[in-house]
Amino acid sequence: MASKTLLVARREFLENVRTKTFWLGILALPALLAISLGAGVVLAKLKETKSYAVLDLSQDGIGARIERAARTPDTKDMMQLLRGTGLPQKLQEIKAKYQDVTEPGTDGRDREMPDEMRRELQRAMLDIPASDFEKLMEHGSAATSSDKFEFVDLAELELADRPIEEQRKKLQELVEAKKLFAFFEIGADPLKRLDDFRYVSNNVTDSALRKNYDAAATSVVQKMRIEDAGIDARIARSLQEVVRFREQKLGAGGAAEDVKAGDKASKWAPVGFVYLLWIAIMTAAQMLLTNTVEEKSNRIIEVLLSSVSPLQLMAGKVWGIAATGMTLVLSWVACALLGVWMAPKLIPGLDLPLLDIIGDPLYLVSFVGYFLAGYLLYAAILVGLGSVTNSLKEAQNLLQPIFVILIVPLVSMLFLVEEPNGTVAKVLSYIPLFTPFTMMNRAGGPPEAYEYVLTSALLLVSIWLAFRAAGKVFRIGVLMTGNPPKLKEIVSWLRER
Repeated sequence: MASKTLLVARREFLENVRTKTFWLGILALPALLAISLGAGVVLAKLKETKSYAVLDLSQDGIGARIERAARTPDTKDMMQLLRGTGLPQKLQEIKAKYQDVTEPGTDGRDREMPDEMRRELQRAMLDIPASDFEKLMEHGSAATSSDKFEFVDLAELELADRPIEEQRKKLQELVEAKKLFAFFEIGADPLKRLDDFRYVSNNVTDSALRKNYDAAATSVVQKMRIEDAGIDARIARSLQEVVRFREQKLGAGGAAEDVKAGDKASKWAPVGFVYLLWIAIMTAAQMLLTNTVEEKSNRIIEVLLSSVSPLQLMAGKVWGIAATGMTLVLSWVACALLGVWMAPKLIPGLDLPLLDIIGDPLYLVSFVGYFLAGYLLYAAILVGLGSVTNSLKEAQNLLQPIFVILIVPLVSMLFLVEEPNGTVAKVLSYIPLFTPFTMMNRAGGPPEAYEYVLTSALLLVSIWLAFRAAGKVFRIGVLMTGNPPKLKEIVSWLRER
């Protein structure tokens, strides 16, 4: 029996892997993901330069100060970070080394950051705690695109000496004619009111320029108001300092240590694995369903059953497609490892230890193990469905309830990463249809060892029961033709001993 099952499995495996379309299909997903991830970087570089002008109505003519502040958001954020307390050792050393630079000048403005200091800060970024890293990225997000903004002086537009109303009308015409992307209007008295600050543009979806200028204008106006109130610059900075709790975790020795950006990335890694697991299981299981229905409708199964028993045929099909699925999974893993190895070379400044995260044995072993378990469970269900249908159209109709069930792991992915050991995560872990996805999703937690044991035992028992039930349905259904059996008939088959 084993030899005949193996022959069927070998036939199913070779029938798939020796075709060019199978390997093209394997490469399609990594290529799609690479294009999706790389498209953002490429499209950002291809973004057109946005030209803008500034109509400065303020008494002090603060437009030049705002423009200068808008051009140096990264420097300002780094300076603000270094003025905080509780910095990691490397940043403390940089702060001490460049003490004169980190302190504001006598006019309260930030000093120019030397190139050497900037390079040292960039090298130390990997050790910045995740909370500070997120804050830096939040405030410095506009810096990455600031080189795509082009300031156009009013003199260049021949508007410098014209009346205000004429300047405003001409700028509106230039925006309407798309010769300017936008223009800013700075209010007359920012010390007292801000409701006459305006941003005029016909593009209401791209807000990068406005946000960049918002932050710069806020910084300048705040400094003006502090100076006008006669508040000492040091006191003002102290009053404006944001409370930010330093994120820490307990290390191997029980001591608290800073949470780094790479630590957080590793905890979110299961989301990617679960998504690929979902695709892999459904791809392999649907492949099994399609093969079964096609061979039944083409009467090939009748020829095969003249040499093997129904159970041998079913087992051979399941294991043959399982080997095909494993080829699919291992190819994706290889592509993922290749991708994260190449990512730092293609994206300068990428400091996250992606190779360590993706190549973590816990994730890789869990991924392969849960793929096999999930595939076998859903394969048993789908091979049973395939045996009682006569066409792919009938099979697709029966697949709808399965797809509804499989939506649950997808919609709960992000929630489970945030609460990997919460009540919802634990409940879903003990529902066999969700166990492979949920336990993979919780791997970053990770769950207690006893949960792995109990859920795995429950999953294996469910697979055994599913195969017993599928065997009974397949044995009778695979030879049936005409109208598909009713649910009552299928239940009666399952009751037979």
